[in-house]
Amino acid sequence: MTTSLSHNLFVHHVLFYMPETATDADKAKLLEGLHLLQQISSVKLAHIGTPAATNRAVIERSYTYSWLCFFENAEAEADYQQHPLHDEFREQYARYWEKVVIYDSVGTTQRKS
Repeated sequence: MTTSLSHNLFVHHVLFYMPETATDADKAKLLEGLHLLQQISSVKLAHIGTPAATNRAVIERSYTYSWLCFFENAEAEADYQQHPLHDEFREQYARYWEKVVIYDSVGTTQRKS
């Protein structure tokens, strides 16, 4: 049996692509910035990841970091976008990536029991 948990859940998934010339120190700085974003109170759940060791033709593995976070609704995500820490992240850490791809989605979550 599954039960619906939320009809308005907002999911924000960002893939950060760093240049091939990025050093370990550069990667550490971007990771530092991503940890800063976790402090924003409207973020209900966050995951910072790197490409998994899976190898199938459909898997995108060229990004450096994945930032996946969940919000109660679109309004909470909008608050996150305007939060001073988010502004600081963009100002202080944008120099470490060459490309960003963002996937935003809304929908219902379900829990299997």
